[in-house]
Amino acid sequence: MLHSHNQGSANQTGHISITGVSKYFGRHKALDNISLELEPGSVTVILGPSGSGKSTLLRAINHLERVDEGFIQIDGDYIGYRQAGDKLYELKEKEILRQRVNVGYVFQNFNLFPHLTVLENLIEAPIAHKQLSRKAAIEQAYQLLDVVGLRNKADAWSRHLSGGQQQRIAIARALALRPRVMLFDEPTSALDPELVGEVLDVIKKLARSGTTLVVVTHEIGFAREVADNVVFMVDGKIVEQGSSDEVLNHPQHSRTRQFLSKVL
Repeated sequence: MLHSHNQGSANQTGHISITGVSKYFGRHKALDNISLELEPGSVTVILGPSGSGKSTLLRAINHLERVDEGFIQIDGDYIGYRQAGDKLYELKEKEILRQRVNVGYVFQNFNLFPHLTVLENLIEAPIAHKQLSRKAAIEQAYQLLDVVGLRNKADAWSRHLSGGQQQRIAIARALALRPRVMLFDEPTSALDPELVGEVLDVIKKLARSGTTLVVVTHEIGFAREVADNVVFMVDGKIVEQGSSDEVLNHPQHSRTRQFLSKVL
């Protein structure tokens, strides 16, 4: 159901290419010449202290944040821009929204529609984007509820759910548009500690589904268990990147070692 691509098949989608991306807020350089290649179906965890640019980078991937230099492509398409000759032109908001269908985004604070039931939250976008008929959208919603383990909550009001349940529904809602890429911005940071595990378990399940995941988190155990790549950022720069074993078990950079000694 979650279009689990065979690893390495030719039609695999979700390749993210970030090239020389910089972003300024006033004089402050929030992102400083970031380049990253993320393979289709890979799981990347971005670590770093507060203010290191992790969330800004994530927001740039689906053009919630415009970049000042460089560019980002998903499967060869520029995000937020179209190319004409050797120039990039910013797309109109409507075209950007259409692009964003390919990129699911899960925020810290759930962002569900409180006046809708769980099921209504899950069918709203696919119907609005004319991807599915109402009947097909409902069928898919139940499949997604099974993925996140909440089929029994279909008719509940989202505001009556626990934080962990709301976040799991938010993940299901992002998946309802069948994105090629899923972005998670500290998806457990607003949760009570005892609810963190249930959300991470859902993300672990997705990690095996073939969708490309990029997760900003402080959960080192999760990074160790699930990440293919770990990227460590400080002051808008990538200080270190590699496999989770390389970065977490054999960090080269003193800032990485210092950070890990604090959180472990």
